[in-house]
Amino acid sequence: MTNTAPSRTLVIEREVPHPPEKIWRALTQSSLIEEWLMKNDFQPVVGHSFNLRADWGVVDCQVLVVEPNSRLSYSWGSLGLKSVVAWTLTPTKGGTHVRMEQSGFGSEEDAYYKGASYGWQKFIDSLERVVGGLD
Repeated sequence: MTNTAPSRTLVIEREVPHPPEKIWRALTQSSLIEEWLMKNDFQPVVGHSFNLRADWGVVDCQVLVVEPNSRLSYSWGSLGLKSVVAWTLTPTKGGTHVRMEQSGFGSEEDAYYKGASYGWQKFIDSLERVVGGLD
């Protein structure tokens, strides 16, 4: 019997008291990405292949969507997981609504989903700290 269960998607949404332009800088400048996420060779160019590096291993990625100050998406491949991370920035009266969505977790990848749920909360906390320190 084939398992045809749909994939799961992790969504984290936050209201951040900074304009989209500041958040975009932290999402797309390699030196800032290193401060809140991991070492990397990211470039905000559709089709650019890059990797994120941590003590536990490497994440192989490719840029899929770049819409400055609005949308960023890239593939995310690590430890057998093949998924997509998508960021959406929406201006609000108080700053920016930040939505991070990681899609493609299979039903057999519950441990990855739980790990991502925990990890992205910490990464986004760090992203907010980095953005708060920008001029």
